[in-house]
Amino acid sequence: MKAIFISCNQALYDEVQQKMASLGVRGYTSWEELMGAGMATGEPHLGSTTWPTLNSAILTFVEDDKCQPLLAQLKQLDEANSQLGLRAFWWEVGGTL
Repeated sequence: MKAIFISCNQALYDEVQQKMASLGVRGYTSWEELMGAGMATGEPHLGSTTWPTLNSAILTFVEDDKCQPLLAQLKQLDEANSQLGLRAFWWEVGGTL
């Protein structure tokens, strides 16, 4: 089982959820208004007058066979919207209760 943490510009949130749904990824926890700045490129998303945009984040746990397809779809979404910003991180986790 894999945990996937997705951070993206709020403008991409609905599209990320659509990508998840298309692969049958149902369970998740989300945060709709987060501040942050990328490590290398892009503008900060701080919800301020100077940097007005914000991020959203989703944490989901998926079976191993759904991880790479979801990451591939997220990468395509990021590449098509490179100015907005989207990052996904995954790691191995144990099973559920």
